[in-house]
Amino acid sequence: MVERLVPDELWELFQRVVPEAPSRPQGGGRRRHGDREVLAAIMFVATSGCTWQQLPSASFGLSGATAHRRFSEWTKARVWAKLYRLVLDDLGARGDLDWSRCAIDSVNMRAMKKGDLTGPNPVDRGKYGSKIHLITERTGLPISVGISAANVHDSQALIPLVKGIPPIRSRRGPRRRKPGKLHGDKGYDYSHLRRWLRERGITHRIARRGVESSQRLGRHRWTIERTMAWLAGCRRLHRRYERKADHFLAFTTIACVLVCHRRLAC
Repeated sequence: MVERLVPDELWELFQRVVPEAPSRPQGGGRRRHGDREVLAAIMFVATSGCTWQQLPSASFGLSGATAHRRFSEWTKARVWAKLYRLVLDDLGARGDLDWSRCAIDSVNMRAMKKGDLTGPNPVDRGKYGSKIHLITERTGLPISVGISAANVHDSQALIPLVKGIPPIRSRRGPRRRKPGKLHGDKGYDYSHLRRWLRERGITHRIARRGVESSQRLGRHRWTIERTMAWLAGCRRLHRRYERKADHFLAFTTIACVLVCHRRLAC
């Protein structure tokens, strides 16, 4: 099961970003579990949606408490963001990222516990929840991701998401971090956002409220809606169980890593 959840290609990338195990000059203590087994346990929690307590210890040789503790350590060390960056770099170097037409959108997740970056969801009877904000390239691969409370308007996430696109390798030439076009629905129809995109040389394709039909925009936005369905393959994202926003963002980043690595393995 470990090799299935963490294939060799993903494990090689992970070894480049995982921090070294802390040394124990005084000796003693329990044997530290292998990083690959712990990573497989984390991937199992992310994809199956089970709780840490429900983790099948016999399959990985470690407890859910151990996996959760290492997950917290790696989240604090920004391991998931670094792994995501490596996968995007490999995709860019192969020429698998199409920057000509990108799309932005969000999806709501109900929060089972109140915590950081949660708020009353106006489309879910005021139930507390969070939003996942996403930018994808033309074929639907996520290149920037973020989270917010459910009551935060989509328009407030556009600038941070665009700024959050990392400089990604290209098959030829310098690294790139700016889409050619950016498609968005009517939630992003604000003059200051259009002006901000123009100033950075990004062509905006944002539907206008009361002018354009949502059906026309849907000809291009179906790719990001499909990406959200891909992310839902990580069942841990069906609900937000984490009180800490960093942990919820970590699971979201893991889902993006798996989506991108699937394309990389093709």
